[in-house]
Order: sequence, then structure tokens, then C-alpha cells
Amino acid sequence: MKRIFVVLAAGVAAFSLTSCKHSPPANVAAEVNNYAITDSELEKTYQSQYTQQSEGASEDQILTQKLDLLSSMVTQQIMLQKAEKLGLIAVDADVEAEISKMRSPYTKEEFDKQLSAQHMTLDDLKTKVRSKLTVDKLVNKEITSHITITDADVKNFYNNNKAAFNLPEPAIHMAQILVTPFPDPNVRNLKNSKAQNDKEARAKIEDILNRLKRGDDFGMVAQNYSEDPNSAPNGGDMGFVRQSDLEKVNPELRKMVISLPPNGVSPIIPTPEGYRILKVITKEPAGQRELNDPRVQQNIRDTLLNSKDQLLRTAYYETARNDAKIQNYLAKRIVDNAGKSK
Repeated sequence: MKRIFVVLAAGVAAFSLTSCKHSPPANVAAEVNNYAITDSELEKTYQSQYTQQSEGASEDQILTQKLDLLSSMVTQQIMLQKAEKLGLIAVDADVEAEISKMRSPYTKEEFDKQLSAQHMTLDDLKTKVRSKLTVDKLVNKEITSHITITDADVKNFYNNNKAAFNLPEPAIHMAQILVTPFPDPNVRNLKNSKAQNDKEARAKIEDILNRLKRGDDFGMVAQNYSEDPNSAPNGGDMGFVRQSDLEKVNPELRKMVISLPPNGVSPIIPTPEGYRILKVITKEPAGQRELNDPRVQQNIRDTLLNSKDQLLRTAYYETARNDAKIQNYLAKRIVDNAGKSK
């Protein structure tokens, strides 16, 4: 009798364990530490970020985009949960100040039109801004505030790159954001954002330009979204570009860049590689820039800081994901439906 009871108990336990493996909850795309990211939330975010999605896009393309976007949303939620535990949630005053900065270049009608084009309400924008400011506070506390760039670091960088500070002719210190219609698996930006075709690239670069017009920091936008593997880690910084090189590329491009003031941002520029937005940081005469030049030192510090910040941020995000309990139900549904007839 005792043996029968033990066998029955084991059977009940096995049944209980099997029952715990329930099917994915309805209308939930993912769970992050038991916080549900719903299908409707994912769809709304998708519509706001892919405002000009081609009607001819295949279901596979759309699902690929949604998987990439969901991964970013999962990471964002992990960061928000960590920020909440540390008491770093952005306050209303910070959110309102950021919204006011976004509104400043537009009339009310133009601003409302921008929101409508992105399928967003003002409350949606406030939620998005609060989320961004909160994660920025977390990153500053956990990462940026711990980065130290020493005088020795600056000197070593200058000595190793001294030729780059010798300008044989007038040059322009520039930064860029590149979006290409040719997806490159080696492209890495903080949002893991990559356009898959020309229409996606055009929609993405227009969204980036709108972000810049709303006052988003050029360097941070470049780190998040630029698809140039060389300049994206440094906030889009291209270093000094000689005016003659611009002339060789395109005389009209040279005229446009020269016409921009320091800190001026260009319109969208179609190029064979994709779509670019350029920023003029400074305009420099010919000659060797010495290490004792404050601008040289600041440029080196910014370059080193941006590079270290992206490295630590990427590692921080990955370790945070490792520590989180994540269930990606959208990915599971896609795998489960593979090969099934439609």
C-alpha cells in the first residue's frame, strides 16, 4: 500500500509539473520579470517607429522587425525596473521640460501633426519621454559617472593619432548619421536598429531627422540608430574632413556643408551608401593642432568617453538581461507556427 501511495504521489507531482507548463498567455508578446508587454503595446510601438511601412512588406519582414523591436522593449523594461528599485524615475517637471523643448521648433498644429504621423498621443509621448529620461538617469549613475578619462589617456590618444590633428588645409570637424537600405549583420548600434530595404531606410532617416528637430542629442541618436560601424560608437564623430575631399565627393555637398554654422545639422542627404544626416561641429583652418589646445583635449575626451560609454552600456544591458526572467512569447509563437499551413 505504501508503495502504491508513493507511485500515485509521484504521478500527481508529475501531472502538476506538466500543468505548470501552460501555453503562452493570450495577447502577451513577452514577460519581463512577470511584467507583461502586450501584443497591443508592441503593435502601437511598431506603428510609431515604422510610420511609413510599405504595404508590400512581407509577413516575414514585419515579424523580423517586431522581434527586433520587442528585444529593445524588453531591455528598456529591464532598465526601467532597475531604475525604479534605485528611485531614479524621472519626475513630472523633467518630462514637461523635455516636452517643451520638443515643441519649441513647431507651432501647435505642426507638433500635433508630428504626433499624429507617429500614431501617438501627447500622453504616449510623455510616457516615452519619461522612460528615456529614467533610463538616462540610470545609465548616468551606473555607467557614465564611473568613467574616468585621465590626462594620460588623452596624451596617449593624441600621440598615437597626432597626424589626424595636422590639417594641411582648412577642414571641418563633422559627425554623421547613416541609414543604409543594405542590411549588414555586422552593424551594431545601441538599439540594434537596421533598415531592411530602401523604404524602411527612408522612413527611419526621416524619423531620426524629426528626433533631431525635437532636440534629441545628435551623438546619442547616432549611437542608438546610425548604421555606420566606424562612427556610430563615437556618437557619429567623423573627425576632421578636408574641404577638398568634400569637393571630390560632390561639389554641391561641399557648398551645403560649408554653409552650415558650427553645430548646424544638414537635411537628409541621399548617397550611394544610403541616407545621411551631417553635423558640423567646428570649422578649422590649416595647421597642426597641439595637445595644449583646449578644443583638441575636449575632442579627445569626448571620443574616449563615447567609446567607453558604449562598451560599458552594451555590457551592462547584456548582464542585466542575463539576470532577468524573460519569456518571449512572440518568438515562441513564430517557432511553433513554423511549417504549419496557413
